[in-house]
Amino acid sequence: MTAPTMTQAGAIAAPVPRPRGLALLGVALRSRKAGCMLALGFSSGLPFALLIGTLNAWLGEVGIKLATIGVLSWIGLCYSFMFLWAPVVDRLRLPGLERLGRRKSWIVLCQTVLVAGITALSFIDPRAAIGLFAAVAFATAFASATQDIAINAWRIDVADEAAPVELLSAIYQFGYRTASIVGGALALVMAARMSWGHVFQVMAGLIALVALFTLTAPDTPRRINAPGYDGLDGPSGLAAGPRAGLLFVVLGSWTWAVVRVGSFMVRMLAPMAPGTKPPSVADFTRANGPLIVLATVGVPLLAATVAHGLRVRVGGRAATAETAPTRLRIAANHAYSALVSPLEELVARFGWWVLSLLGFILSYALCYNIWASFAYPFYLDTLHYTKDQVAFGSKVFGIFMTMIGIGAGGYLFARAGRFPTVLIGAVLPPLGNLLYADLAEGGRGIDAFAHLLRLDGLAALCGADARFARLLLAICYENISTGLALTAFVAYVSGVVSKRHTAIQYALLSSLVSLVGTLGRGVVGEAFDRYGYAPVFRMTALAGVVSASFVLLEWVRVRRNGAMAAEDAMTA
Repeated sequence: MTAPTMTQAGAIAAPVPRPRGLALLGVALRSRKAGCMLALGFSSGLPFALLIGTLNAWLGEVGIKLATIGVLSWIGLCYSFMFLWAPVVDRLRLPGLERLGRRKSWIVLCQTVLVAGITALSFIDPRAAIGLFAAVAFATAFASATQDIAINAWRIDVADEAAPVELLSAIYQFGYRTASIVGGALALVMAARMSWGHVFQVMAGLIALVALFTLTAPDTPRRINAPGYDGLDGPSGLAAGPRAGLLFVVLGSWTWAVVRVGSFMVRMLAPMAPGTKPPSVADFTRANGPLIVLATVGVPLLAATVAHGLRVRVGGRAATAETAPTRLRIAANHAYSALVSPLEELVARFGWWVLSLLGFILSYALCYNIWASFAYPFYLDTLHYTKDQVAFGSKVFGIFMTMIGIGAGGYLFARAGRFPTVLIGAVLPPLGNLLYADLAEGGRGIDAFAHLLRLDGLAALCGADARFARLLLAICYENISTGLALTAFVAYVSGVVSKRHTAIQYALLSSLVSLVGTLGRGVVGEAFDRYGYAPVFRMTALAGVVSASFVLLEWVRVRRNGAMAAEDAMTA
């Protein structure tokens, strides 16, 4: 829901009703921009559905170990940290393709790589060449994340009165969700009737078809002599020298973390000599996981703290601005604006309480993120549900349950308030892990609950046997609870970010949500292989205690700051 706009006189303008559901499709078919947005939303959602979800079903079916699947799921970090190379996509002209348009050139390039990458995956046997398979999957995920950067920028650039950004965003989500069903449910249904290679070839063909729509899309001209940064020079600005030093430290820590993770993935997925024991994901994560989080979160936070201290010492003196900055300076300012400035603003506003905020962000969706990559192998290979059942349960029924959860989150935010809703969102998803533990052990608890509420009879009327009803109930609870939690998280973080740094700060903070969970997937996969699903589900449910604790800390922070503000107002 969007807030009503304010006229210049200060009166509230009447809200313009926005089409929803299938009405969005009608709008998209009547407008060139909207139609292209629908196609681009589909192009954005399909690779993500294939690479982050469906690919794991393929790997599980052919017998790839869960620990290996967990490590391979680290390709999802491409989506988490795409803000790092977003400035390159924004500034760099592509030779030969630039004539297509500022955004279209990048979108077409990425779609070409996506078609090639997904097609290449269809011809690789993961059992015989898991290393090559992983390398191609990573390159494809990188292209997909880069396409998302360009598509998001295109949506904002081409918006006008006839096609406002709110309408284009809704159409984008329509296309994205449709692609999620195609790349998830439809892909599983197809895989039950043909080889996985043929399924991926069909999906590559769909992206190639969408690329034709991209060529007809309008585009905006490239800005001339754009400075590439905003507000780094000027009153109380930090001089270029200290900025460069802090940026060097931050980029060095990020480079170390990326190389460390990448080198382990290579060792883990490389062919092993007969009798050689593969490296332990658990050992790597125990030894390097905290250091990686420190390098990607702690070091930038420390740099932001130092930058804030130096800025305060400037005392209002203006830093010298370059009238004609070099390309290197522009690139450095982009990187500083993406990695240091957003955190510096948070440090200035929150002080030491920024640790509570970051702890909340890092842990909030941990219990779900840490096992999401294993859902398909769990359903298909451990519980032995059919591909058709999993397709319907997880991607059709599950999407409707997620929408119910999103609606419930919005309702609770309006009626119960911000922190009660955020706390509920922290507590409910971990309980879903306990539900899955029961499902892994036969579902006695789920069966008793279904019988108590007569849901088993309702399932029978709908043609579902008791075994399938267990899966639907587990998916129902998980998707409603995670939909509610997602709504609570997005609303809370949206209220925390600064208006000055809205886009970059939100991208940075939201990307941290999956950091710990993604790193932990290798450990969880190894634990699933060693101990089975039920014990690990119970252990991961404990993550809810951590996230709930940080929510309570945030609640204390806000109440404390509110009390201090009220006291200052009384004494003023």
